[in-house]
Amino acid sequence: MNKIPKKLNGGSLDVSAENRARLKQLFPTVFTETKNDKGELVESIDYEKLKAELGKFSDLFEGRRERYGMDWPGKKEALRLIQTPSYATLKPFREESVNFDATENLFIEGDNLEVLKLLQKSYYGKVKMIYIDPPYNTGKEFIYPDNYSESLETYLEYAGLIDGEGKKFSTNTVNEGRFHTKWLNMMYPRLYLARNILRDDGMIFISIDDNEINNLRKLCDEIFGEENYKGTIVRATGQTTGQDSGGLGSSFDYTVVYSKNTETELAGLPLSDSDVERYEGKDEKGNYALWQLRKTGSNDRREDRPKLYFPVKNPDGGLVFPIGPTGYESCWRFDEKGVERLIKENFIVWKKRKKGENGEWWPYVKTYLEGKTKRPSPLWTDVEGSKKASIDLRELMEYKVFDNPKPTQVIKRIIQIIPTSDDFDIVLDFFAGSATTAHAVLDLNKDGENRKYILVQLPEPCAEDSEAFKAGYKTIADIGKERIRRVIKKLNDEDAGRLELDAKTAQDRGFKVLKLNKSNFKQWQKLDPETSVEGIAKQIELQIDHIDPKATPEDLLYEILIKAGFMPTEKVQTITLVGIPVFSIAEGGLLICLADAVTKELINAVADANPMQFICLDSAFKGNDQLKANAVQTFNARNQGREKANQIVFRTV
Repeated sequence: MNKIPKKLNGGSLDVSAENRARLKQLFPTVFTETKNDKGELVESIDYEKLKAELGKFSDLFEGRRERYGMDWPGKKEALRLIQTPSYATLKPFREESVNFDATENLFIEGDNLEVLKLLQKSYYGKVKMIYIDPPYNTGKEFIYPDNYSESLETYLEYAGLIDGEGKKFSTNTVNEGRFHTKWLNMMYPRLYLARNILRDDGMIFISIDDNEINNLRKLCDEIFGEENYKGTIVRATGQTTGQDSGGLGSSFDYTVVYSKNTETELAGLPLSDSDVERYEGKDEKGNYALWQLRKTGSNDRREDRPKLYFPVKNPDGGLVFPIGPTGYESCWRFDEKGVERLIKENFIVWKKRKKGENGEWWPYVKTYLEGKTKRPSPLWTDVEGSKKASIDLRELMEYKVFDNPKPTQVIKRIIQIIPTSDDFDIVLDFFAGSATTAHAVLDLNKDGENRKYILVQLPEPCAEDSEAFKAGYKTIADIGKERIRRVIKKLNDEDAGRLELDAKTAQDRGFKVLKLNKSNFKQWQKLDPETSVEGIAKQIELQIDHIDPKATPEDLLYEILIKAGFMPTEKVQTITLVGIPVFSIAEGGLLICLADAVTKELINAVADANPMQFICLDSAFKGNDQLKANAVQTFNARNQGREKANQIVFRTV
């Protein structure tokens, strides 16, 4: 039995530990116990057993071999970054949000690597789609931290949240723009963490240009698996760049598409007006178009599908075989039983076509309009270009506040081709820029969908001579937030005077602003190692008064939510138990008490409420170890005889 409550882990998800746990699920027999240098028993992997489990792949362990793969200077450091937890927090900002308490959309301001780490616990395996438009590494706009090993401190100084000593984010120069290693070291950990939070049926779309498309493909093959590559969308930008390059100009950009699993397939696109015009036939089942019953295109010969070569009776009783236009033996689209069923259910239409003196009967099959979609093409020349996107954004914002925004129509089409699901899909964009992704989600939701979005954007300063700065926008993040506000207002104005949508299709037109910052709990704030008397005193002080005095109860609440593995969009209620205010999250699944004192009566009331987790401040016990031990015993008693999944977890912070 535990005699002390568990401590809440202040770090983000331990990726290494998670990977070991997944390996243990697959190969439990390869884990064993060994003694370390101190004589302590520790869990380790028996590589000989793992080799036996892997069978013919066991030669992976036989020394160093030549292998196919991608390597570059700094890759090991990038892997280390993935495994280094973040102890930061995301602070809520109500005054910058819209419908703060009701919305399930997020706008997170901060370095996306730190933010992705913090989202691991809450969103692991929950995001349906990721779209990103990362830096193209052209030597103009690639922002990266000077010191990756101190990413949070680097960010805080860059954002002006703490005094700086030279740590900063830098823009790579034209001379450095072709150095691929910096770009790879920036992208690798972000894509790795992004894969973790994708659902099993999730997909990622990454926009890029000629500079890094080859490296991006290899990087994604390693992280997502070459077998999960779904293709590359080629989009006409509407303008040609590189006129003075001496080579071919560029009129396209690319969007690389990967799924998390091979079974996931892209959905079809809605039909255009010209597509719909083809469905000119009509019967009791609706509008239909006619397609040849004979298979056309590739693999249409008898030798390709011999069982699909057979005669079909025409209206005159004659036999019709699938003969190609040049007289070769072809095949039908369906087998004999399938054709019989189609005839019986009135799906086959016979028409006379010109051949010989009297013509010949030829069979067609009805394809109905209802529910019909079309397979997306990899070449997108029918969507708005970059110039139109800039004009639209300028009209919305009243100034030219952002260079080269992505067209909203492009993101909308990308969202449309992800496979649909029954619940509310989450769309993540962690290079949010001017917030085109949020604009696209809000526009599409007008049709009654309930997609949610999470946007992450670095507060990159606007140049002081830019129109954006003169219009009052200090950072790119400010532009994105204001764009979403204006889109929401525009949509609400359009709905004014219409009948209210019922609860089932009510739109979430809001967003919650969170900002990356250091932890509100001093024991989770990074300190430089000190051995002086002052340093030791500082460490002791953290244990006595460990909460930042500037932190509000809401700041503490959201940090605890994220670090306990709950989404920061969970509905929060304030309830009262024995006269003490308690936060109730996820319909009572999590209870958090931030009062500066707890009582035996409160512990009993919480146990009666039967939450999944209860978290309170360690300092609230006022040093009363007996009260703390009694609280643990109370929850242990309630957990007796229960399955582990139904037990109350009691933690302090």
